[in-house]
Amino acid sequence: MRIATYNVEWFNSLFDRHDRLIDDGTWSARWDVTKAEQTAGLGVVFAAMDADAVMIIEAPDSSNRRDARVALENFAARFGLRAREAVTGFTNDTQQEIALLFDPDVVSARHDPQSDASVPRFDGEFRMDVDVDAHPDPIVWSKPPLEIAMTTANGPLRLIGVHAKSKAPHGARNAAEATRISIQNRRKQLAQCVWLRKRVEQHLAAGDDLIVLGDFNDGPGLDEYEKLFGRSGVEIVLGENGETRLFDPHAQIVLGRRIGAAPVTARFKRKGQPYLQALLDYIMVSPSLTAKSPSWQIWHPFDHPDCYADDAVREALLMASDHFPVVLDIDL
Repeated sequence: MRIATYNVEWFNSLFDRHDRLIDDGTWSARWDVTKAEQTAGLGVVFAAMDADAVMIIEAPDSSNRRDARVALENFAARFGLRAREAVTGFTNDTQQEIALLFDPDVVSARHDPQSDASVPRFDGEFRMDVDVDAHPDPIVWSKPPLEIAMTTANGPLRLIGVHAKSKAPHGARNAAEATRISIQNRRKQLAQCVWLRKRVEQHLAAGDDLIVLGDFNDGPGLDEYEKLFGRSGVEIVLGENGETRLFDPHAQIVLGRRIGAAPVTARFKRKGQPYLQALLDYIMVSPSLTAKSPSWQIWHPFDHPDCYADDAVREALLMASDHFPVVLDIDL
């Protein structure tokens, strides 16, 4: 099977209020890219991936007037994708949903949120003291993770799609305020990852085959604030201090080497500056799945030889998003 995660930058802007693709020469929400160019690029990328299931981060909006599921299925129909059915979870107010697009001939999938007295549903509230004042703070997800119960030909599989909080100091008016907001956002991001890890531990204890995938907006050694807190959110979710660990080879590379070349899943344009590249997107698997011949690829247009050699795919990846797909091939 092929399972992927793909953060599509402002996918929502490519659809009208009836969830139909806007395929014209007007500007998309991507810098200097038209809707037609981004739409065509996405069609090429999704078709080339030919995945059995894709966890889409920043999927189109769902609200009282919009439906991400309909929008994605319209997109799949337009490009003849075999991953043509969509499932969404708890909606949010950011116009950036988390959704799974899958091939119904290969798997079935449904939203299956979990909860108990100690670990609430992801649309609820988790209490944790994040500012060390001995008073638990309410933690919520702006984009609640998507919990999927999937059935494959060889049995059940659990997926958790994640879009963790950005640590960027949006709205800061000066350097001091940027530092304060960055630290506050880092605390919230780490708390979200603690909450997520507790759900992971429940699935591991139950013996579930589990994949946690998406955009963590974080990673080992990514910024100076990690030194302040001693760890990244990715390390928390993977498992620490003797806990049963999830595995992602790209995280493992960075954890084992603080200098030198590192994998990259996102490439951000900065006015007058070189591109900023970072490892933000992961596919983490439970120990039970590491024995099933998993193989990971990052479809970076310049680092992946096959993507670079294919002119159409290379250009499509650059047009489609500021993130690149992470693809897992596994014998299920």
